[in-house]
Amino acid sequence: MTAIRVLAPAKVNLTLHVVGQRPDGYHLLDSLVAFADIGDRIEVRAAPGLSLAVDGPFRQGVPTDGSNLVLKAATAMGPGPGAMLTLDKRLPAAAGVGGGSSDAAATLRALSSLWDKPLPAPDDVLRLGADVPVCLRARATRMAGIGEDLSDVPPLPPIWAVLVNPGVDVPTPAVFARLADKSQEPMPAVLPKWPTAKAFAEWLARQRNDLQPPAMALQPVIGEVIDALDSQNGCVLARMSGSGATCFGLFEERDQANSAAQRLRLSQGDWWVAATALT
Repeated sequence: MTAIRVLAPAKVNLTLHVVGQRPDGYHLLDSLVAFADIGDRIEVRAAPGLSLAVDGPFRQGVPTDGSNLVLKAATAMGPGPGAMLTLDKRLPAAAGVGGGSSDAAATLRALSSLWDKPLPAPDDVLRLGADVPVCLRARATRMAGIGEDLSDVPPLPPIWAVLVNPGVDVPTPAVFARLADKSQEPMPAVLPKWPTAKAFAEWLARQRNDLQPPAMALQPVIGEVIDALDSQNGCVLARMSGSGATCFGLFEERDQANSAAQRLRLSQGDWWVAATALT
């Protein structure tokens, strides 16, 4: 029985500007999103009906019923011949790296191939979650609105990241509730070209993640993670991704990122640490 396997890469919000709020409560964002070369994995095989099994180091507590975004994405594909889906959960859950949304997007891609069916309409994809459309792209993108306004960006220079999650819960609604100003400045209308990783990091440093201060107020350990990343040799920028608690440090060289990740694993055994290229 042929299996189709698809990577569900970690999503990294390199910037996240909160620029408004709609009357229905949805927040308007302006974010530069990149994707890692690590992530969860989705496997699909032809089978009667739809079923989901979860494996991997972060499988604990992940539901296998209809509340899982993987099965919701499969349902969004419409009627099909059925499939057995397996989620290999390698990213921390609810960690600000788009794990569930990337899983859903990978499921859509995998089932589209397995069933030889087109992807759902954009509105149906958005209904799965605000991050699912950008995760379906799975490449560096400017994401605006509530997640539906996607545009290409200049190519990113070769750059490496160390992702760190301290294993604390940071509920997104609680983070937004602590954000006093929900109408802040967006990124520049036209994004520049970034010739080097250093130039890219310098530009990013002039941008923001508006959710970082309220998330740190809820979980001060996020500040400790950022400080630990910032102190690593070769780190050119340290910041939180999304609504947390995962943070990233950017490096110009792969060896620098790998060495920093190893040092952090040795010094902080309770933290999840991974080195990755960004695309």
